[in-house]
Amino acid sequence: MSETVRVRFAPSPTGHLHVGGARTALFNWLFARHHGGLFILRIEDTDRSRSTEEYIERIIDAMRWLGLDWDEGPYRQTDRFEIYKTHAEQLLAEGKAYRCDCLPEELETRRKAAQGRGETFRYDGRCRTRTVPGDHLHVLRLLVPDEGQTIVRDLIHGEVAFDHTQLDDWVLVRSDGSPTYNFCVVVDDVTMKISHVIRGNDHLSNTPKQILCYHALGYALPAFAHIPMILGADRSRLSKRHGAESVQAFREAGILPQAMLNYLARLGWSHGDQEIFSKEELIRYFDLNHVGSAGAIFDETKLEWLNSHWLRQLSRRELAQAVVPFVQKITPATGTLALSGEMAELFLERAKTLKEIVERGRFFFESPTGYDPQAVQKVFTRDALPRLRLLIKRLESLSPFDAPTIETLYRGLAAELGLKLVDLAQLTRVALTGGTASPPLFQVAALLGRDETLRRLRAAKSFLENREK
Repeated sequence: MSETVRVRFAPSPTGHLHVGGARTALFNWLFARHHGGLFILRIEDTDRSRSTEEYIERIIDAMRWLGLDWDEGPYRQTDRFEIYKTHAEQLLAEGKAYRCDCLPEELETRRKAAQGRGETFRYDGRCRTRTVPGDHLHVLRLLVPDEGQTIVRDLIHGEVAFDHTQLDDWVLVRSDGSPTYNFCVVVDDVTMKISHVIRGNDHLSNTPKQILCYHALGYALPAFAHIPMILGADRSRLSKRHGAESVQAFREAGILPQAMLNYLARLGWSHGDQEIFSKEELIRYFDLNHVGSAGAIFDETKLEWLNSHWLRQLSRRELAQAVVPFVQKITPATGTLALSGEMAELFLERAKTLKEIVERGRFFFESPTGYDPQAVQKVFTRDALPRLRLLIKRLESLSPFDAPTIETLYRGLAAELGLKLVDLAQLTRVALTGGTASPPLFQVAALLGRDETLRRLRAAKSFLENREK
């Protein structure tokens, strides 16, 4: 590719970063990195009634979490009004745009009349030949040819033709002086020298309007690539009713950025049969030739499968750092980095998310406030109290307090008492965790440490003593 690749991601800050937006950002980022080009971040904040600073910050935070760094920006459309004004004045002066003072009420009446005739409403151009004074309340409309077609040459969909009879003289500048979305996009992409516009195919219908604006301004077109929509399992557009839909929601659910990137890249793009990709591999392999045109089904089960893979690739320290924020939601005052990492390793084979790891390992950071009723009935038998007393006495003097030494003590004591190892192990497990299921008991006790293990065993002993009174 001879020209310098310049692509952009241009979110509207009216909500969190949706997974569809994140996938668009990723495809642009990968295309730029693959071709040694530039990735530009532009905030399309002209909708002042819905755009907020909070959402701008959250979108930027989500992109940083995903590792999608940008080379220029973030530019903000609200800082560029003079640029739009200059281009609008150019179109008006050259006779390629005109003022329209049709009142909203008049337009609504015509719209209803068209609906009554079973027609799609389009502005009839009645102000084209009128000279509307500049001091009248007006909008500025682009003069669109009545006949012919505009052909969108799309890198994914091929050639898509739009008849001009289906288009109208769309508004460039509103009556309050604010530029419209389609006008801003063209001016921004031109002045930022965007070479490839890669966006969701819900924008395909806007493209002929924008192409006509490019032509009117006398600018060359960028290459267009409209990527498939992300759909729910019912094949409708992904939305809140399908569950989590924002990057932030998946982050809070314990999905790793590596897994999120890996999964989003595979939504509509493929490289043979490969499913697991590092970021470096994605940059190396990504191209638009293997992006499909059909909608991509969002499968949260597959995302969690990828997440479990990437969890196992983390070092203990990386795992601990990832887990700590979830631990702190349970108990901000406790839990060292080392404990979090060692705890998390115990659940890696079964847990699919960071949140699930911490939920499973919650007992490490919170003492049992009660015991599972079935466990009490099955394990806290008449013989449990004397066994607990003996275990406490032996563990008080045990050294070192590590898993192998604890196991040796338990096996020796079981043999001494003529018991099975499980008889002592399950009793201890219920005392330490509140239930009968946990990772290997001796590792659990060693991680809890002597003082906490003894404290919980003594609490169980008190529970049994009080029950016997």
